[in-house]
Amino acid sequence: MVWAGISLGCHTDLHVFHGGTLTGVRYRDEILDPYVRPFAGAIGNDFSLMDDNARPHRAVVVENYLEGHGLKRME
Repeated sequence: MVWAGISLGCHTDLHVFHGGTLTGVRYRDEILDPYVRPFAGAIGNDFSLMDDNARPHRAVVVENYLEGHGLKRME
């Protein structure tokens, strides 16, 4: 499984998940904290996270992380 963030004119590095399944904790620790939060900071107030509603993306630990860091998600 792989993950990457894309935006108009820029992108994050490709992340490869090695072994195991994706959980909310793993998504927070391997994607949100090292990739999304710094990327959002670089974009500024116009940043909005778009995901595909997969279960790990909607986990309570993820919701709490996004809210705690002031990251907006597209509805």
